[in-house]
Amino acid sequence: MRRTIPHTTVALAALTLVLAGCGSQADSGKGGDGGTVSSSPTTTPTGCTPASTLDVHDSGRTVCLAVGETLRINLDGTAKRPWKPVSGSGSVLEATNAGIVLLPGDANAAFKAVRDGRTRLRSTRPLCAAQPGRVSCLGIQEWWVAVVVK
Repeated sequence: MRRTIPHTTVALAALTLVLAGCGSQADSGKGGDGGTVSSSPTTTPTGCTPASTLDVHDSGRTVCLAVGETLRINLDGTAKRPWKPVSGSGSVLEATNAGIVLLPGDANAAFKAVRDGRTRLRSTRPLCAAQPGRVSCLGIQEWWVAVVVK
């Protein structure tokens, strides 16, 4: 007698393997998702870290600025996994000239602190590179930082 496996079980197992493999794909040497951890930054009594330049490894941090200071953000992406432009809300930060983006997929931004308060900056990009004619995941990688201006 021949044993059969329901199609639902096979489809679920295949989907699990595809999604697990997608998250472990290596980048082409640019726009990595982490992997190395730098030494712990110094925090202030308010729980934020002074910073002037941020990159992909700073996601989830709370940074502090003084009014008049500028915060630069450099997110290295790829043409197949591009970062969306960095955005924020509120009137605490004012977008300023970040310079020229030379590589496709990168998101560079600069914000000047104009008044006391808090805001959040964010960007997203596809978790997996889209490949025409192939199965691809629909995951999104989010980058964000909380900014405290005092």
